[in-house]
Formats: sequence, structure tokens, C-alpha cells
Amino acid sequence: MCGIVGYVGPKDATPILVEGLRRLEYRGYDSAGIAVISGGRLERRRAAGKLGNLEAVLRSTPVSGHIGIGHTRWATHGRPSEENAHPHADASRQLVVVHNGIIENYLELKERLSATGIVFETETDTEVVAHLVASYYEGSLEAATGRATKDLRGIYSLVLMHVGEPGRLVATRLGPPLVIGLGEGERFFASDVQALLAHTRRFVFVPEQTVVVIEPDAIRIVDAQGRIVPFKEETITWDPVQAEKGGYRHFMLKEIHEQPRAVRDTLLGRMSLDTGDVRLEEMGAAALEAIEKADRVQFLACGTSWHAGLIGQFFMEQLAGVPASTDYASEFRYRDPVISPGTLAVAISQSGETADTLAAMREARSRGASVLAITNVAGSQVTREADGALLTHAGPEIGVASTKAFTAQVAAIALLSIFLGRRKGALSAAAGRNLLAALARVPQLMDHALSCAALVEDMSRSLFKATDFLFLGRGVQYPIALEGALKLKEISYIHAEGYPAGEMKHGPIALIDESLPVVALIPRGRGYEKILSNVQEVKARGGRVVAIINRGDDHVRKILGKEDLFIEVPGVEVDVLGVSEIFSPFVTVIPLQLLAYHVALRAGRDVDQPRNLAKSVTVE
Repeated sequence: MCGIVGYVGPKDATPILVEGLRRLEYRGYDSAGIAVISGGRLERRRAAGKLGNLEAVLRSTPVSGHIGIGHTRWATHGRPSEENAHPHADASRQLVVVHNGIIENYLELKERLSATGIVFETETDTEVVAHLVASYYEGSLEAATGRATKDLRGIYSLVLMHVGEPGRLVATRLGPPLVIGLGEGERFFASDVQALLAHTRRFVFVPEQTVVVIEPDAIRIVDAQGRIVPFKEETITWDPVQAEKGGYRHFMLKEIHEQPRAVRDTLLGRMSLDTGDVRLEEMGAAALEAIEKADRVQFLACGTSWHAGLIGQFFMEQLAGVPASTDYASEFRYRDPVISPGTLAVAISQSGETADTLAAMREARSRGASVLAITNVAGSQVTREADGALLTHAGPEIGVASTKAFTAQVAAIALLSIFLGRRKGALSAAAGRNLLAALARVPQLMDHALSCAALVEDMSRSLFKATDFLFLGRGVQYPIALEGALKLKEISYIHAEGYPAGEMKHGPIALIDESLPVVALIPRGRGYEKILSNVQEVKARGGRVVAIINRGDDHVRKILGKEDLFIEVPGVEVDVLGVSEIFSPFVTVIPLQLLAYHVALRAGRDVDQPRNLAKSVTVE
């Protein structure tokens, strides 16, 4: 959610803080601010709205210093406004804090502090932290922070600065992520490595329930008992250039076009086309043993990652012969789930820090499941807590609406399913070779699918004024229908529903008229004739169809009318176990992503930063 950046070193902190906040805009925010120590004084600059508003404030009243903290706020307590923007200060204006998370007992603490004469200036829960830490301050910000955390209930990442200690920053976390960046004679804090890639690729991931002190050439991490905690340095291989737009109008469009590379990189080095086996030794022997013993797979995820899990059900059951189910991570803990000893819980999270997914995987582990993580971020919280991690290699994804992270997740699940199928004997060596050969061709087919971009852009002219959409799919295309509807909702703000095509007659058929575009996924394969029948039912009621079909499929064109729209994608032919369409989601999702993008663009929406949404949801 919120973005945090901190700096201590020889350079001017202000441009570093603003640049870092700019790189965290994708997380979603409604106000921004920085604080620096300048000439022995604390200077704050804050503004509601976009980062440009803060930059305007800084141009009119500039400030500089060698230490500072910055923040982009996503409101939880108190309306978006300048006074509620971070950083927040104590009454003496000697201490400031930035915060990502929710302090659940802030009202109780506020009453306690108010009784001592403190007057609160904002509606936020974060201001409580500033006054609380200041009440314990006796010359050591580290000690005061440690004492204050014992009073806090909730989840938080906090970075604090005090005028009396102008060469160090102090931080602590319980829940939301925080990283330390290591430079030459300088140190950084940030919510996400992407904020700091222009300065360093060397990072330390802050452990939970510790207090961290950084100085220009030192790091100190202590636990709740004051004991020194050893830390491990991680090197992030992402190229900073990957996080730039590279000539595309928006990050989302760039990331849609990066999907062939992202899938190719996720598959790279993990497939043995000669033997039909998948190599996952990177996860370690214990994790591989847990996978091999699995007799049931439980996917846990949120949002788009949940759709990847739904596709994973098809992969696991058809390729590995292992029962699989997918739960919303946010709901998993609330239904008393039954977990057998042979359950493998697979937590899927692009950031590796999704609060609900972390909570669900902890619940699954507490009930006896082995836990595997699929994530895009090495060293993230899910990788540290899981028995093993299967990293996707999508590179940084900046657009809030996930695209390349989704298809990379699906690729990772495909590898996991084939691995398990081979180990369980559900797939012969020949079947494994055929499947891996088909999977290896997928990036090329995705490249071909992207050739529909100009056609989809043209189609958006006649679709962007619609107020509702219906997306239909059968079998493995049903999760893609859900994903297409979600993308449209996320960035265009147009109501859309994804539905199993066979269920249309059990309710949604009542909605169909000439004003409702119906997007139907009709690639060849299982259910082909059935969904054609469903589409004919749409036509009989005056509905207008946008059909996703395989190239050269004239049969569908003959059945539908000239007023309908057709988007062709390449077929994915794999004649193994009768699952010729098993990998088709990789190509059918692309026109739906492009459709959402161009409809949103024509509707005048902020494609990369849609309202009310955040890239990484680190609070429940």
C-alpha cells in the first residue's frame, strides 16, 4: 500500500526521496510528503494528491539535508489532506515518523496520550506513534522505538528520525515489508526494492519484530530482547531500465508486451526436453520431498493471482492427477479448512508480501500442510516463511493491474504440475517431453497473439461507452473470463462479470440485450461446441459478441454475424491426454488485457494508477 523511502548519507536527501516515491507511485496513494534535517532543524513538506503537488511545494519552498524520510499515503484513518499526509511529527517537532499499516489500538493510545496534555492535530493513527515514541525518548531513538512497539497492536512498518540524532534512521516492522538498501557510504530504507534500483542492487530484508538502525556506513538490527540479529545481504538482478516505460505510453502496455519474455525467463533452465522432466532443485531437498509426497494441492491467493490458482487446478488435476482447490486467501482462515497431512499449500503472490496470502499460508502450515511459495520477488516474506519458493522471473511490474506477473505465475504452476505428474507417474517420459516442448513454444505463440493489438485498439472505439460487459468461458477458459472482467473493472471502472458459459442460462442471460457486449472465449478444444451453443443463445437475444477464436476458424465466423467482432489468436496444439487446449490461457488472456487497456484509455482513465487500488496490498 503506502510507500516509504529513507536516506542517510553524503548526498542531498530531497531528490533521492522524491525519486524513490516516484518509483513507488504504482502502490497507490492519495498524498505525499518528506521530512529532512536541515541546519539542525526538522523541515517537512507535504501535499494532498499526486506527487507533482509535492514537487510544486518543494519548488516554492525548497529544503535540503543529508538525512530524510518520505512517504506516499493511502488513506485508512482520516481523509486525504495535507494535514493527514505523512511524515507526522511529535509535539516538539523533534521527531517524525512514516508508517505503512494500521494501528488497531490507536484510539486507546490516543486517549492515554491526550490525558498527559498532548494535543493531536490529525485524524490519523500514525500521529499516535510519533507522540508515543517521543514519550519514551531519553536520548536514544532506538530504545524509544523498542519500548513503543510493546504498546502497539496491529501491523506496521515504521521509519523514524530525530533531530537529536542527525546521522541515523530507525525502523521496525510487523507485517508490511521494509528493505534496507546498501550503497557506498550511504544507506536507504524503502517499502520495495524498486524504489532504490537506481542506487543499489544490494538489499537486506528487515525481519519482523526487530528494531533497525541505519547510518551511512553501518546497520544494526536487534530483537525485542535487545540481542543483535544477524542479517543476510541479497542481490537483486533486476535492471533499473526494466522499470522504465521504454517508449510505451504506459507501464501496463509495456508489461503486456513483455509477457513472452517473462514466461520465457520463468521457464529458462527448468525444463529437460530430452527426458521430459522439470528441474526444481533451486527449492531445496526438503521442499522437493514435500512436493513429491503431496496428495492434494491447495492454492492460496488474492485477485489476479487467485485466477492463476484456478488455472493451476486444471494443470494439477489433468497433468499430475492430484486433486486441487483454490481459495481466496482473505477467506481461507474463516471457514475452518480441512487440511490433511499430504496437503501442499501453494501461496501465490506477485510481491511476496500480500498480507492476506501470508496469513492464509500460516494458517495452512498450522494445520499441518507443507507450504510452497510462487512469487516474483526473491527474499520476500513468503519466500522466507515457505518450505520452498518457485520464483517467477517477470522483472519489476509497475502497472497496478497485473499482466506479465500473472502469465509468469501460470508458467510456474505449469512447471510444478509437470514436475509432480512425472514424479507421481501420471505422465510418461514421452508425455512429459511433448508437454515441455509445447510449453517451450508458448512465448513464441504469445508474441503472435500480440499482433492483435491494433485490431483491439480499433474495436475499443465502439466498446468504451458500454456500461456493462459479460465475459464467458468454459473449462480452463473460465478463469480467463474472470481475469478479463477483473482487468476491465480495475482500470476502466466499467462493471463487468466473468461467468462459466454453461451457467449463463442460470441467471446472467436475463441481462443480455443489444447494449451488452459479451466477450466469449472460443478456442478449439474441450467445450468448443458447447460454448458455441451458448454464444448462439446470446445472439438469439440480441447480444453483441466479441469472440476470441483461433486463427483460421471460419466455422465461428459463419455462425456469428457481421455485426460481431472477432479477435484471432494462435492455437496451442498439444496432443497429450486429450488436453490440446491446456496451455491456451497464455494466448487468450492477451487480447483481454489489451481490450481493458484500450477501453480504459478511451474512457480517459489513469491506466497505471487506477483509483482506490494499490499494487501490493500489505494490510488486511
